[in-house]
Amino acid sequence: MIKDQKVIFSGIQPSGRITLGNYLGAVKNWAPLQEEGLCLYCVADLHAITVRQNPAELRQRSLTLYAQLLASGIDPEKSILFIQSHVAEHAELAWILNCYTMFGELSRMTQFKDKSAKNADNINCGLFAYPALMAADILLYQTDLVPVGVDQKQHVELTRDIAGRFNGLYSETFTVPEPLMQKSGAKIMSLSDPTKKMSKSDPNPKSYVLLMDSPDEIMRKFKSAVTDSESTVRRGEGRDGIGNLITIYSVAAGKTPEEVEAEFEGRGYGDFKKAVGEATVELLRPVRERTEELLKNKDYLEESYKAGAEKAARLAVRTLDKVKRKVGFAGKIR
Repeated sequence: MIKDQKVIFSGIQPSGRITLGNYLGAVKNWAPLQEEGLCLYCVADLHAITVRQNPAELRQRSLTLYAQLLASGIDPEKSILFIQSHVAEHAELAWILNCYTMFGELSRMTQFKDKSAKNADNINCGLFAYPALMAADILLYQTDLVPVGVDQKQHVELTRDIAGRFNGLYSETFTVPEPLMQKSGAKIMSLSDPTKKMSKSDPNPKSYVLLMDSPDEIMRKFKSAVTDSESTVRRGEGRDGIGNLITIYSVAAGKTPEEVEAEFEGRGYGDFKKAVGEATVELLRPVRERTEELLKNKDYLEESYKAGAEKAARLAVRTLDKVKRKVGFAGKIR
């Protein structure tokens, strides 16, 4: 495929509960990328069913996430925003790539080990093989850049290996993608245990801030955030809690960590936690309010996700048809 611009792809699973970590580490950075190339963003509902889902809740969470992405600045006139299961080529290419992905590669994936430990009663084939689906997501669109957090870099590396293996066997077929790491805010930690990543699956609701939390909820969570026995707003060895809050404030307020430390020189944790909470409230307020508006307009959401799926499918089928020819599938019926 001849491209006149960079292709950027990313997806996010439809939990319906985007955390501050998800937002600062990924979603907030997607809108500016629209000026740098052709962006494709998807609600990754195929990935979601590796764990058991309530069907009605999954449908609603997919719509909510789609609305949140629009509210976060994804412009469907500039980008292609779609729901993954609406583009059948993802699942079809995933099966083919399963046959070019080694068992050992999948067994070494960190997230498989982590999720297997958390879902010991449901270690299914999809959970094991979903990195091949992730590779299909990326490779379908001849993607150049994949915005990822630290914990997803391993999947892009595997995708590069799969693409290189396939290209080596059948000549150049896939663009070999590069991970696009964020310079700051790439990994936001738990407010209750800053040695762990912020996660909506944490049983302690005070450990994470959600995009749809009310201002009062956000302020309460930051007020109770774990820091340390010191009193200075400064990063340092063993100061994970205050370091995490400095990271959050620096990204939310658009300042460097050094500027944050200078701003709060001589001031205590109480003042700082209040400032972090207020900056976060103002950062998330327009996204939350716009999401609420969009969810009241189901016709617009349906029109938008259908149009996005049609645009994505037109690109995806080009790659899939090329792959089918190269592996030896006979003819085509469309």
